[in-house]
Amino acid sequence: MLFGQDIGIDLGTATALIYMRGHGIVLREPSVVAIDKDTDTVQCVGEDAQRMIGRTPGNIVAVRPLREGVISDYDTTEKMIRHFLKKVSASNFFRPRVVVCVPSGVTEVEKRAVVDACIQAGAKNARLVEEPLAAAIGAGIDVYEPYGSMVVDIGGGTTDVAVISLGGIVVSSSVKIAGDAFDDQIIKYIRKKHSVVIGERTAEDIKIKIGCVYPRDISESMTVRGRCILTGLPKSVEITSGETLEALSEPAAAIVDTVRSVLERTPPELVGDISSSGIVLTGGGALIYGLDTLLKEETKIDVRVADDAVSCVVIGTGKILEQ
Repeated sequence: MLFGQDIGIDLGTATALIYMRGHGIVLREPSVVAIDKDTDTVQCVGEDAQRMIGRTPGNIVAVRPLREGVISDYDTTEKMIRHFLKKVSASNFFRPRVVVCVPSGVTEVEKRAVVDACIQAGAKNARLVEEPLAAAIGAGIDVYEPYGSMVVDIGGGTTDVAVISLGGIVVSSSVKIAGDAFDDQIIKYIRKKHSVVIGERTAEDIKIKIGCVYPRDISESMTVRGRCILTGLPKSVEITSGETLEALSEPAAAIVDTVRSVLERTPPELVGDISSSGIVLTGGGALIYGLDTLLKEETKIDVRVADDAVSCVVIGTGKILEQ
């Protein structure tokens, strides 16, 4: 690895990805930290910590220090970034220069918190780039052309919708509805309809395997285990893709409304460009079944999911670093 590295970080609510100049993506881990409350020390970070969610003894707590795209627990975020930087860094003597992605709707205070956390964690300096811009670059869009492109970046905590032209964001909107909101809706739905409580990881599993926001051609189902509210005992229930469609209709409609509102505020010339080139979906949330079809039906504009949707943002920061 290189000394005096340049590092790009996609500090996602659900997953952190790190890109190192000259090496590509060098780290992809869940944004989870397990902390021993008695000693206030970090037990583990990333995949090891994620396996602990909902399964820890009283003194250890597994936390996600980012909520809805911004830092909710500053000290834990700093510890997490420090751990990741140490993991990818070849040397403790050279502090890396860092480019970090933030959602388009964050405040100056939230931006400052991200920069401070990176510097406290060992970065030489930190520059911020807005996620939709990085996502567009990572999806292979030439953002510097005098031509309008629309990106919908659906992460874990936020959905960023932006129209980009001449290297900048012309119109954008950010809503705190994304992958986590889908999981929450599945948990609520199963609790209400089946009187069974399931955990975050089970909800995510349902979302990935049979979740949909547009009717599937062939209905799918899976059996999940949880705790029955009435008896307090373990209970298995079968969930169908049709039920997930019902559960996820609300957050999906909110994303569609956000895309519509951004299009309404976009200058007519750029709307013409977007209707020719289509809308690009990026982020892990873009992979949920039927979202591209739903958006196409509602906006009457072609919609495509970027090739490596999950990694688009960090690939974009990498391209910014290479330049």
